[in-house]
Amino acid sequence: MVAALTMIDEDQRRSRSHGIRVELLRQQTEAIGIEHVMRPCDWPSYEEEFAHGLRELKAHDISHVIFGDLVYPEHREWAERLATRAGLTAVEPLWGQPTLDVVEAFLGLGGRALMVTVNAKWLDASWLGSEISPEAVRRLIELGVDPCGENGEYHTFVIDSPSFAHVIPVTPGEVVNVRGCWALDLLPAGSPHP
Repeated sequence: MVAALTMIDEDQRRSRSHGIRVELLRQQTEAIGIEHVMRPCDWPSYEEEFAHGLRELKAHDISHVIFGDLVYPEHREWAERLATRAGLTAVEPLWGQPTLDVVEAFLGLGGRALMVTVNAKWLDASWLGSEISPEAVRRLIELGVDPCGENGEYHTFVIDSPSFAHVIPVTPGEVVNVRGCWALDLLPAGSPHP
């Protein structure tokens, strides 16, 4: 079994950290052709439920877990600690790579991602829904934003990559301001606005 592990809110409607709808997360894993383990949690139970999710993967004969950490040692240590406790080996293939190199490689492979959250200290709501592109990366750097948003300046939703069987069709929904961030509610294509 190969699977993704995602922490979701208590209502089991959205990802805990970035508010992406569960339907879209499922479309991503289906496009990749892997299983999806989702663990509902609130913020106080996040770590405990993450650990449960890792143990669930271990029970399905998974031996390694891949994390996308780039720059923050404390998060890498957290991920490695929890993986080790679950009997898994943490793999950090991107660790230490320059963030500009990472985003350029993603784009060079044909990856496509849309901005779904921006920190209002760095970016305004006009960035929401825009696709990461070489031009967007150049503009972000000019604004002093990390090319991968590693300081929380922005978050994305990947709609296509070489590992996807097809593009994930989405439509923009409501824009809200939550805790100093502008966020776009992406909807599965064809969905009515809530």
